[in-house]
Amino acid sequence: MSDDASATGRRRGEEWWSTEIIEMRPGLIRLRGYPIEDLIGRVSFPAMIWLMLRGELPSEAQAELLGVALGAAVDHGPQAPSIAIARMAATCGVGINSAMASAVNVLGDVHGGAGEQALAFFGDVAAAMDAGAALEDAVSARLDRFFAEESGYVPGLGHRFHPLDPRAPRLLELTRDAARAGTVSGRYADIAEAVEAAVARRKGRRIPLNIDGATAVIYGELGFPPPLTRGLFVLSRSVGILAHAWEQSQRSERNKGPLPREWLWAYRGKPERRLQDE
Repeated sequence: MSDDASATGRRRGEEWWSTEIIEMRPGLIRLRGYPIEDLIGRVSFPAMIWLMLRGELPSEAQAELLGVALGAAVDHGPQAPSIAIARMAATCGVGINSAMASAVNVLGDVHGGAGEQALAFFGDVAAAMDAGAALEDAVSARLDRFFAEESGYVPGLGHRFHPLDPRAPRLLELTRDAARAGTVSGRYADIAEAVEAAVARRKGRRIPLNIDGATAVIYGELGFPPPLTRGLFVLSRSVGILAHAWEQSQRSERNKGPLPREWLWAYRGKPERRLQDE
């Protein structure tokens, strides 16, 4: 092979997975341009997440607020499908990575996607405000469109288990603290509270903000786009998934299903029938 052909092949290989995230060669690792040895011990895990996703390091206050949101959603017990699946997978004798992967794979639109949906909803309100609408008018118009064209629950509000999600008020409180400190604007907190108030007026009862809405507020305040909100939730919930998979793997039970063995499913099919003898 000629030198020119070799150089062309090398360039093609280098460009195949071109990235702005990491530079690596023997003896050297740089993340977004920073040598890894400079980051180790100086940059928190939330700040590292920010750097990897956004390309620049956050301020200490921004990283702290991101860590608050990540820490709030780590677990919600085995009644959450992802946690139950992690534990069931562990009872089947699979490795911890397989148990975690099984659990993460069910974090979709229904279980795990509400934060993304809430941030997109709040973002629509913010866009209308940018176009000149007042907060209340922007919220009302978005709710009108939701009830006319969409179905289900307003994203970010209500909880099937908690009358008041205990995580949400604390997250809003810390967001307000961050706004007073100048870390964030507080705009998404205003939007979320206005949505909650408007829905209460329409429904005649309060449907409080939930964990998905509250973390969406923080991610919106910090400038994360809605699709990343789901990935950040996966990072957060993976902590609880790991803890439950590990705990279950240390126990003696094997092949545990979703219900105790004395509780069987309801059969709704045909009554007993037999093959006729020829």
